[in-house]
Amino acid sequence: MIDGLDPEYLDACPAPNLAAMAQRGFRVNGNGMTPSVTNVNNVSLVTGSYPETHGITSNYLLDRQLGEEFYMESAEFLRAETMFQRATACGLRSLLVTAKDKLRRLLSDGATVSISSEDPPGWVVSGVGEPPPIYSLEVNRWVLDAGRYAMSQEPFDLVYLTTTDYAMHTYAPNDPESARHVTLLDEGLGAVLEQAPGARMLVTADHGMSDKTRMLHLPAELGRYGISARAIPVIKDRYVVHHSNLGGSIYVHLDESSDLNAALDTLRNLDGVEDAVSGEEAAARFHLMQERVGDIFVLADPSTVFGDPSEVAMPAGLRSHGSAHETTVPIFGCGPGLDTSTAARFRQNLDVGRYVFEDVLPPRPDGLLS
Repeated sequence: MIDGLDPEYLDACPAPNLAAMAQRGFRVNGNGMTPSVTNVNNVSLVTGSYPETHGITSNYLLDRQLGEEFYMESAEFLRAETMFQRATACGLRSLLVTAKDKLRRLLSDGATVSISSEDPPGWVVSGVGEPPPIYSLEVNRWVLDAGRYAMSQEPFDLVYLTTTDYAMHTYAPNDPESARHVTLLDEGLGAVLEQAPGARMLVTADHGMSDKTRMLHLPAELGRYGISARAIPVIKDRYVVHHSNLGGSIYVHLDESSDLNAALDTLRNLDGVEDAVSGEEAAARFHLMQERVGDIFVLADPSTVFGDPSEVAMPAGLRSHGSAHETTVPIFGCGPGLDTSTAARFRQNLDVGRYVFEDVLPPRPDGLLS
């Protein structure tokens, strides 16, 4: 799972190993989940299910019953079985390697071995070297090399490698740094496939990336019309250098005295807002768990992000995601049974997870449902 791998990067940057994968197997462009953020899409992938089932609707959550805010980055928030848990139940061995430690904490329950670049075990450092900083181009190559090294030390039936999108937040597809980064990724993926030539390999992304030029503070805009509200950024996490917690979607929570329809009308008429829907409609349209979204889900146009100017200034040259305009992702597959005849099965990135559950992993021996 290549974080932030918008298809535009593959259009602009040579990737011969991925091209060879597509020639031997297939490549399609599919859709990621909305909101187009890391946690929502990674969990959809490893559970093969929508957020309405697995419960991860954001990187960050306001629990209205408790009145508290949480980073959604631990397994306690998951409500669906992961491929690692299924593998363990079936007596199979699995490996998870991540760049961000938040994803290791979120996804790793059930994994036989889990590794992150931010807190790597000594045996991996001895074999691969010290990981580069999380805010670097090279860290993603380290993730791929760490996965390949772990695979050389122990047998695994299932391997999930997931990177970070700092490079895509920082550099546009035509920047020379992007060509270097894609080369690092492509060579690393080629080395993994060369080490396991008989394996089935699937490569996809969680979301795309867009240039952003405008910031809107929705509580202030609503306040002009006497509507009191609180906005919770969907993209918010601890990696603020990436995106300054500015993304193209946001959950709005209204005070009890505020009128939902008036708020929706106000938001829909704001320049920069592409759509605003009630929490109920958002849950139905985007397969979200309604109890974990706001009263209103707001989506921006391609160039707009949502944020609070008292907390963050709009950075020059910001690239970010979260809106419906960053949902197009590439999907590659190669290996036994993965060819052009099976490409039609992969319309969304979560179809990679569905394939693992349906074609790779056996049913649970205890007969329990996922």
